Amino acid sequence: MRVADVMTPDVYTTTPETPIRTFARRLGEHGIAGMPVLGDDGSVIGVISEADVLAKARRQPEDAGRTALARLLHPRPTQVPLKRDARVVGEAMTAPAVTIESYCSLATAAARMLEHGVNRLPVIRRGKLVGILSRADVVRAFARSDDQVVAEAREQVELQQALNGESELVEVDVIDGEAVLTGSVRRRGDAEALSRLVRLVPGVVDVRSEVSWAEKED
Repeated sequence: MRVADVMTPDVYTTTPETPIRTFARRLGEHGIAGMPVLGDDGSVIGVISEADVLAKARRQPEDAGRTALARLLHPRPTQVPLKRDARVVGEAMTAPAVTIESYCSLATAAARMLEHGVNRLPVIRRGKLVGILSRADVVRAFARSDDQVVAEAREQVELQQALNGESELVEVDVIDGEAVLTGSVRRRGDAEALSRLVRLVPGVVDVRSEVSWAEKED
C-alpha cells in the first residue's frame, strides 16, 4: 500500500504572507491542526501548525521584565528570531517542510513521521502538493481486516515471483495479523526477500515463513 492510497487529496494550504491571525481563524473554521505553506511556484516551502500559534501566545520567562532597550543592548548569546514575534505565516512556519512522495510505502511514511516527530506529512508528486498524510491515516491502514491484508500481501508476492520467473506461487495466509508463507522457490535469498516484502504490508504484525528452496548453498 502506498501513500497515495490513503492520503487526503483535498488540502487546506496557506502562504508565507498570510497574517498569523488569519491563519488561526482558518484553523478554527476548518477544524484542522495545521497547513502546508506554499511558495509562488506551488512547492511546499514549510508547514505551520497550531503549535506554532501557541508558541507565539506563550510568554517567554527569560524575557519577562526586560525592556526593549535591554534586549537591544544585551541580546541573548544565541538569540534568533522567535516565533512569538511572528506577524505572518512565513515567520512562524517550520522550514524546510518534511514531505513524502506519493509513491512511497506507508512503512516509509511511518518511519519518517517517527524520525522527525511530526503528525502529518505533505504529500508531493514531481515537487507539487497532491495531498496530506496524517498519523491517523497510517493507523487506519494498519487496522485493516485480515482479508484486506492478505489480498495485498498475495498481490505483492505474485508480482515479485513473476519478476523472479517463478512458475509456482508461494501461498500467503493472514490470521490475526500474522502472515504465513508456504511453498517453494529456487533460492534462499528469494524466500527471505518475500518475507521482507510481506512484512512491509500494512496490517502485518509478524511473518512466519515455511518456504523452502531448491538450490543448495555452497
